[in-house]
Amino acid sequence: MSLRIVVTVKYVPDATGDRHFADDLTVDRDDVDGLLSELDEYAVEQALQISENSDDDVEVTVLTVGPEDAKDALRKALSMGADKAIHVEDDDLHGTDAIGTSLVLAKAIEKAGYDLVVSGMASTDGTMGVVPALVAERLGVPQVSLLSEVSVEDGIVKGRRDGDTASEQLEASLPAVVSVTDQSGEARYPSFKGIMAAKKKPVQSWDLSDLDIEADEVGLEGAWTKVESATARPARTAGTIVKDEGEGGKQLAEFLAGQKFI
Repeated sequence: MSLRIVVTVKYVPDATGDRHFADDLTVDRDDVDGLLSELDEYAVEQALQISENSDDDVEVTVLTVGPEDAKDALRKALSMGADKAIHVEDDDLHGTDAIGTSLVLAKAIEKAGYDLVVSGMASTDGTMGVVPALVAERLGVPQVSLLSEVSVEDGIVKGRRDGDTASEQLEASLPAVVSVTDQSGEARYPSFKGIMAAKKKPVQSWDLSDLDIEADEVGLEGAWTKVESATARPARTAGTIVKDEGEGGKQLAEFLAGQKFI
């Protein structure tokens, strides 16, 4: 038997960089370095572990929707051990929201062929966490979300979801969509051999026409959600220095009370 796993990944702005909005109030991705979303690394890791622990012939495909630079995210996933990659790139995708993204991902997943879709719990830029559920709805398959443990056996995907007060054991018949949390296991670091091998692995490039999607279904014009306004965070001001000349304790208490900390 064979098992086709598609891992959805996202190329996001580096959280340590100076992130801000562009003039059209979309995230400015040109003035900050990007990378594979850290939360998606856990999804890649779990897909690879399923492959390594399976007696079936498993193929792991990583899929992203994004600009030209998004190939860097795919190369990172390929260097971790994924078999091949798909990059959906189109100028008309600029400004696409979560609902539009789920449409593109679902169409690409269907075109690629799949038995299991694995996603991170959220992206580190939008942090909405809704795309896996939206993709499952569009595909018409069950979804098992926020898993800290996942496995596949005999056409069934099983996993554990940890909550604040209890843990649930969940399962679904394939095909299915799952999302994994950052508690699912540390993602492996690409080896030099893996990095070199990634350069030879196939990366397919598709645009909207390849997926039979019209431009007005995605992008800013097709978005169901948008940012109406944004104000830059004010620059940090110098802190208050309390000099202890016998009244330091009193001044500190007054400062804390003024800030409503006490």
